[in-house]
Amino acid sequence: MAASSVTFEALGTSVFLAVRDPDDLSPARGLADQVLADVDATCSRFRDDSDLSRVNAHPGRWVEVDPLLVSGVAVAVAAARATGGLVHPLLGRQLIELGYDRDFGALVEDDGSTVTETEPPDLGAWERIEADPAGALRIPDGTSLDLGATGKAWAADLVAAACDLHLRSSAIVSVGGDLRIARPDGTPWSVAISERPGAAADVLVGLDRGGLATSSTRVRRWTRTGSRHHHVLDPRTGRPAREVWRTVTATGETCSAANSASTASIVLGDEAPGWLAERGVTARLVATDGAVRTVGAWPAGTAGCPTGTTAGCAAGGTA
Repeated sequence: MAASSVTFEALGTSVFLAVRDPDDLSPARGLADQVLADVDATCSRFRDDSDLSRVNAHPGRWVEVDPLLVSGVAVAVAAARATGGLVHPLLGRQLIELGYDRDFGALVEDDGSTVTETEPPDLGAWERIEADPAGALRIPDGTSLDLGATGKAWAADLVAAACDLHLRSSAIVSVGGDLRIARPDGTPWSVAISERPGAAADVLVGLDRGGLATSSTRVRRWTRTGSRHHHVLDPRTGRPAREVWRTVTATGETCSAANSASTASIVLGDEAPGWLAERGVTARLVATDGAVRTVGAWPAGTAGCPTGTTAGCAAGGTA
């Protein structure tokens, strides 16, 4: 059965959704629209009316929030725990100080503002986040919540979970290049991996379950006071991570797990291949000079979809 697909915009990025059974496409799109709208309304750092923004406005105090935000923070804390704080959910202040203070599409290149030099963030601050699953959060004084490091992957997992419950056939969802398979049926989906949105595929792989995520320093970049910055911060310094790998793609049981590994690898730099191997993570790393290194049983290449995303071929690049 030929797959059917749709591409649309949400969460400030491109979303790709494909289903094996064409009759599942409309309900799958409806599920994705609802999930992603809910995530945006509760978890966006760029909306003044979001629950996350209310939490950031009152650090050190309990704030009532939608349980969905509590769930998203739980995923972010789990990523911090799994990576020893290398994937850190409390870097909002540092991103703002570097100039990333609005949705990336609205960011003004070198708007004349200065970059404030601050003390490195508290690497263990994430351990002091408090949560009530019924709907309340408290972040430590002097911190600011940002789910950018985990949000797209978590959103892909949420859409896939909804498809697991309501669809009849296998589906795949990619949120800005972070993807998850729903209702796996043993038949691989063809995934086109590229370093830039809409670019020709650098490599094609077959994925029949779980998730895949890509972290990169190449796309979300901006200039402040003559310096170029990217959005993957090293929480040990509060500054953009040193560019050893320009792109890292990893697989995992979930998209969130894959994303934790790929983001941590950007931060770790030279140490990343060993770190990934110790944890049994399958990954593909592209160095700043374009040299490619793989770790673990990187999926075999597939044919088709040589120039972009088509039905049945999901985009696994980054945005």
